Amino acid sequence: MLDPHLPLPFTAAVHPEARAARRLTWDSREAGPDVAFVALPGERTHGNAFVEQALAAGAPFVLTDLDVPRAVRVADAQAALFGWARAERAHAPLVVGVTGSAGKTTAKSYVAAALDALFMPVFNTMPAIACFLIESGRAGRPLVVEMGIDRVGEMAELVDLVRPDVGVITTIGPAHLEQLGSIEGIAREKGVILRDVAGQPVRGLVGSQAAAFYPGVDSYGFGDVTFAGEALTVTPGGASFRFGGMPVTLPLASTVQAEAAVLGLQLAREAGLPLPAAAARLGGVSVPGGRYRVHPGRFTVIDDAYNASPVAVRAALDALHGWAPAGGGRRISVLGRMLELGPTEQALHAEVGAYARERADLTFGVGAFGRELGERAFESVPALTAALLAEVRDEDVVLVKASRGISWTPERRAQEGVGLDVVVQALLTARDGAPPGR
Repeated sequence: MLDPHLPLPFTAAVHPEARAARRLTWDSREAGPDVAFVALPGERTHGNAFVEQALAAGAPFVLTDLDVPRAVRVADAQAALFGWARAERAHAPLVVGVTGSAGKTTAKSYVAAALDALFMPVFNTMPAIACFLIESGRAGRPLVVEMGIDRVGEMAELVDLVRPDVGVITTIGPAHLEQLGSIEGIAREKGVILRDVAGQPVRGLVGSQAAAFYPGVDSYGFGDVTFAGEALTVTPGGASFRFGGMPVTLPLASTVQAEAAVLGLQLAREAGLPLPAAAARLGGVSVPGGRYRVHPGRFTVIDDAYNASPVAVRAALDALHGWAPAGGGRRISVLGRMLELGPTEQALHAEVGAYARERADLTFGVGAFGRELGERAFESVPALTAALLAEVRDEDVVLVKASRGISWTPERRAQEGVGLDVVVQALLTARDGAPPGR
């Protein structure tokens, strides 16, 4: 419980009616009898505008600079939240921070399973991380935090907040180039996670793809790395390999998930945890929707539509290529626009599209760079969906991947070819209902 009447790591005037809460939120719609509200500055509106709404919903307290009932009144709610998070994080026995151009959520999920740790939910903004640290710091379990960035200086801010004991970089590739400038800029900014707030090295681990950017830092994965899994086999049923002589099986997983499992097992070994138990937990990992989630059936749908960058799309296409569909089934890639790639975006889309043609039997592209991405190109998501549903057959394997464009209107998403989760849902509905096209 988060009791505002206990000593706090910041100066505050606590209203006598303020009560303890189980959780914190900066979204007033989530406030309730067990969820306190933090009034933070926003891009358009300050959270103070929603304090009354949170109180009406029964929030046990509100962290704000306003003089209202149940207030924990401070000069700066955001500074107080971050200071509170740092104080609570200090109680955690181990904190692992995960970043990279792709595979962060997958790595986070597998590391958390191996360590039997608490981990961040989907949102990985600074306020979300702060709330997670406050709520979980005293739980007595390791914490795993996803640390994504899209601008220069942001990783330093995250490191100052999270202060990870272990820094992990999964991959380095073109993503958020509009703000980070170049691959070298991306590697430099993400590499900040490998040092503490004083600039001293912390325990660092980098994936095999990222190892070339960080000479001297321990690497993980398969092949020529510091900590390697052995005898990797990937089939439509999943991935299997050996680690330290122990067999590991991951249902419905690809190479990306297997590399994340190696990372998790190495961290479990360093933490002194029994590896057989860690491996058993890895077998039960379920990543959030949109991150290489396999839906088997009359035809198989691979939902990898949560987000996309060139390195992530290539990894997904490699996984698709590894499938050997039965009964004459085909490997089909359905690709949409990748965002924030800067002035080289057309060339990067063309490179990914050429790779798709090598790895898939049939390629679809949609949106602004549909022709670069697929042999069959469509201007809008509805047009793509109609053609795809008419084409897909029993035993096909269909990969769907694109950026989300989450702040865009539904109309613009449909036109630009982002947010292809709607295509995934259409495929699943058709598969489980009416027969496919042929």
